[in-house]
Amino acid sequence: MILLADVHKVYRAGEVAVSALAGVSLTVAPGEFVAVIGPSGCGKSTLLNLVAGLDRPTRGTILVDGVDLTRSADGALSRLRRERIGIVFQFYNLLPHLTARENVALPLLLNGTPIPEIASRVGEELETVELLPRADHFPHELSGGEMQRVAIARALAPRPALLLADEPTGNLDSERGGAVLALLRRLNRARAFTVLLATHSAEAAAVADRVVRLRDGRLEAD
Repeated sequence: MILLADVHKVYRAGEVAVSALAGVSLTVAPGEFVAVIGPSGCGKSTLLNLVAGLDRPTRGTILVDGVDLTRSADGALSRLRRERIGIVFQFYNLLPHLTARENVALPLLLNGTPIPEIASRVGEELETVELLPRADHFPHELSGGEMQRVAIARALAPRPALLLADEPTGNLDSERGGAVLALLRRLNRARAFTVLLATHSAEAAAVADRVVRLRDGRLEAD
């Protein structure tokens, strides 16, 4: 599902060059749940942004679901994200003026999914994350854990092959964070999509099949 070969990412600020990733090579099998762990600034978010096609490597090759991200046009990358990749962020990224139901429906609308199918799938996803009774509430009316569950429902509504989760429990207490991780693990097993989870927490990483450790932009352990 994911292949990175000798991936480097260098950011430049004027004359200063900062190496975020330095020669990372990694493969992730379809259906595998992999946690990328490391301290802040080690390159976790950069890695996920590259796999999502939100950024491009300075050097190296990245394949996702058979697509060469380093050679694809921006339009092809946008289509890949819409149809094959779901993304869950630390701060939810829900649109505040939309209800939970409308937030989950949004990627399906953008994909041109027929309206009757959207209604059915949104209801199914909200029921899966146990939030159907809260479907018509706005984000400010939901708890942090509920907002993250809405974000997960939104990410999974298009039926992606890959879910990228960037510190999904970083803004939650241990109880709510544990519930979100348990939900991701359960859905990963039930639906067999691939999960790449970035976290600084060993407890969060423990739910994964496999743990990859980054330090200073390099793969320290796998």
